[in-house]
Amino acid sequence: MPDAIIRVLTEDQTRAALPALAEVLSDCVEGGASVGFMHPFTPQNARSFWESVAAAVARSETVLIVAEVDGRALGTVQVGLATMPNQPHRADIKKLLVHRQARGLGLARRLMEQAEAEAVKRGRRVLVLDTATGEPAEAIYERFGWQRVGVVPDYALMPDGRYCDTTLFYKHLSA
Repeated sequence: MPDAIIRVLTEDQTRAALPALAEVLSDCVEGGASVGFMHPFTPQNARSFWESVAAAVARSETVLIVAEVDGRALGTVQVGLATMPNQPHRADIKKLLVHRQARGLGLARRLMEQAEAEAVKRGRRVLVLDTATGEPAEAIYERFGWQRVGVVPDYALMPDGRYCDTTLFYKHLSA
């Protein structure tokens, strides 16, 4: 597979990429990722989610980063900047997604590196995220240097309806 381009999308670019972004999200959910949605989950189901992300990008509440191969989005992550007034130094990492056909290419690492760089550019030095306990993403975050805070039992549901625990992580960034 050719090299991926990692880039931050504007609102207009997000709207133009809606079909590809919807395909990535649908593929991840259909593959069993616990990212907030339930089976069955089609690209059409994902469209409204990405439209809300585009609106958040427009309001500067979210930074949307994509990994593209041959102009097609195959991975994405978000940096959530909409925090309370007493948290101007913090951001949330949301929905690290890599299409199943593009896994193993290092896209998750490159997306997270860019997310951290974008957070620093915006004055954020503490990042937090949560992920389904025992799933592959949990090990990925640990390899990327994130610190485990703890586990919340039965926090969410897997796409098939089973309860899943959620592991909370944080990472301090150098300015």
